[in-house]
Amino acid sequence: MPNPQHFIFALVEDFTHLAFSCAVDPLRIANLISGKELYRWSYASENGKTATSSDGTTLLVHHAFNALPGYERLFVLSGINMHNMDHRVLLTALRNADRHNRGQIGALCSGAYILAKGGFLNGKRAAIHWEYHDAIMEEYPEVVLQRNVFVADSHHVTAAGGTATADLMLHLIAEDHGSDLSMAVADQMVYSSVRDGSSDQTISLQARNGMRNRHLARAVEIMRNNIEFPHPPSAIAAELGISLRQMERLFGKYLNSSPKKFYVDLRIEKARNLLIQTEMSITEVSFACGFESLGTFSRVYRSNYGITPMMQRGKFDRPT
Repeated sequence: MPNPQHFIFALVEDFTHLAFSCAVDPLRIANLISGKELYRWSYASENGKTATSSDGTTLLVHHAFNALPGYERLFVLSGINMHNMDHRVLLTALRNADRHNRGQIGALCSGAYILAKGGFLNGKRAAIHWEYHDAIMEEYPEVVLQRNVFVADSHHVTAAGGTATADLMLHLIAEDHGSDLSMAVADQMVYSSVRDGSSDQTISLQARNGMRNRHLARAVEIMRNNIEFPHPPSAIAAELGISLRQMERLFGKYLNSSPKKFYVDLRIEKARNLLIQTEMSITEVSFACGFESLGTFSRVYRSNYGITPMMQRGKFDRPT
């Protein structure tokens, strides 16, 4: 009988427990259904003793980052605050492991941010939780970021976290041992909506608002793709081949907003993500989100969130 594949989960403090459970349990169930030890798994942390998730659960671990054993697959799993932490020990361990070709290295939830920081994802397709898209796109433009639930077509596989982690694990089980076992594992999990890697992370605008208007969907797409240099609503309407008045009626009917306000809200949402998740200056954030004046940026930000960008930055400052 072949040796079981060894998965190591490198747990960064404040890791997401949901993603952790969705990663480990499919492996356990695969062993249970097959009646064989197809997989084994162990956990690692920086101190080599414990790791604590963002919900306060503390796990005992088997290894320290600087003393990793052999493995077939290693996944970095982090959650909130990962951008404020010192990852030098972990990155050194990952580089050593990668240099010796000891197996596949991947990331779950926000873990792709850490791989990007270490240069592992330069020129590679990758998935990360949607909340961190803005940060990684600004800080690590070399990463070919996807909005998919997972990316498994390279040496560094990545999943967006949450139940997307289960989707990735079911995909790997199918690759290793066939789709019948993977589907049986999904059935045991009562997981009837298994997604492939091409699925989007977030609910589409059409599904979220119960509409199928192609002009509105395209208008929002144009806005999302042009945050730094906003297009005037009249130019967007012209690109769609409709009048500005018609576009305003569509936004009012389906989104209860005007095109101008909806566009500003998109830009301010990105600004908040960048203020919280990156070290970009407030001026840099302002320009990256299409605001030529700091005064305008501050005023609009306060109108949306009740605090200024400076207050927002201070609110989330944490020691590294």
